[in-house]
Amino acid sequence: MVEFGLIDDWAPAPGRLTTWTASPESVARAGRAPAHPAPPSHQQEQYLKAAAQHAAAEFRYSGLCLVTAEIPTGELNRAAMTTAVNAFLQRHDTFRTWFRIEGGAVQRHLVPAEDVEFVPVEHGRVDDPATVREHVQKTTPGPFEWDCFTFGAIERAESTTVYLAVDHLHTDGFGQYLSGFDLAMLYTREVWPDAPDMLEPAASYLAYCTAERAYTGQMSLTSPGVRKWLELIRGNEGRLPSFPLDLGKRTDGYNRSAHRTVTLFDEDTASRFEQRCRANGAEFVGGIFAAAALVERELIDSDYYFGMTPVSTRSSLAERASVGWYVTLLPVAFPLGATSFDRVVKLAQHAYENGLRLAPTSFQRVVELLPADSDLDLKPGWSCPMISFVDARELLGNEFFDAASAGLYANRAASEQVLIWINRLATETTLSVIYPDTPVAHESVQRYVTVLQRVFETAASGGKS
Repeated sequence: MVEFGLIDDWAPAPGRLTTWTASPESVARAGRAPAHPAPPSHQQEQYLKAAAQHAAAEFRYSGLCLVTAEIPTGELNRAAMTTAVNAFLQRHDTFRTWFRIEGGAVQRHLVPAEDVEFVPVEHGRVDDPATVREHVQKTTPGPFEWDCFTFGAIERAESTTVYLAVDHLHTDGFGQYLSGFDLAMLYTREVWPDAPDMLEPAASYLAYCTAERAYTGQMSLTSPGVRKWLELIRGNEGRLPSFPLDLGKRTDGYNRSAHRTVTLFDEDTASRFEQRCRANGAEFVGGIFAAAALVERELIDSDYYFGMTPVSTRSSLAERASVGWYVTLLPVAFPLGATSFDRVVKLAQHAYENGLRLAPTSFQRVVELLPADSDLDLKPGWSCPMISFVDARELLGNEFFDAASAGLYANRAASEQVLIWINRLATETTLSVIYPDTPVAHESVQRYVTVLQRVFETAASGGKS
């Protein structure tokens, strides 16, 4: 299985720690990198401005993503790993950029390829997992530093733990998977030159950002996608979606993250759930939002469901081979007059498909276009809960997830919302939740997840919701 959680949950076995970080000369050269005309994506701009606004927080406000895996050897080839790390950074141009905010505008700088140099650093034996966790978080810079990503290996006699720690600025969930796969293939290429090359050419993330801005720059309040977004918000009393239960959030400081992961289905049960969805003209993803809507119906007697879901905006084979933040949020909204799963799942699937049509219309851009005197409760820096679904069985190399003891972890950054990830793996479907670490939120999330599990189980068993 794949482990999901906070970095605090990661417990690598003791071993000899080696890290790969930018050489001092490389950092100095990168700092002189010229400005580049490619803008940040809308997602990156919102993220960077929030990080700058909260730079004085006593903890790392920005997100740090940790990808881990086990390889069955205690003798890592350091020269091969060094070559693989540098090849990886050259392969994905997002890792050659850094940003500065001047006069409220975010400016990208592009580091010349020849200035990128990551080198191995030996740290000796480390016996305490907490020491490794602290080291990873302290030595991986924040989003306004070029080298906001580090690599490492913890070697022992029978196996080696390898990891990549990267600021969220440069990656999404799919990008984290790609990173692990790319590094494995690039290392294999160095160790076994005759191994088949499974890497597709990767698209430029800078080109994607440029194209996104060119498209959204032509939008106005009268553009069809913008009008549809605003119609949906107005239909929700002028507000973004909210979690249906109280979270007890602090108003005098930051709310840090808490996490929990539960198993929703084994694969046999997941297949039965999918069959029931398809019998009603829907897919697994429609079933997820039908279940979420029925939970809100039970908890707060809601007659209208409005949720958000992140989807990948990669649209070509080259983009599917590219690491970057290729994500947009889409709405899933529908009236909830019916209460049976079979009827609700049809509505949910239709709403999801309608939401997909808004993928080119960045919601960040929609908020930008609103006049200051808008009657809608939408402000820069907005946030809302979300439910993400990934069918990991479709990912190349997913059959190795269990053997590699793969893990995806996040730091305990600030948390104001309930963020849910549902991941369908080869043997099970899991649900992971990140939410504010407050006593009230723990109780509310427990209640929500319990009801959600029951709705899923009832639907999978063929019962009435």
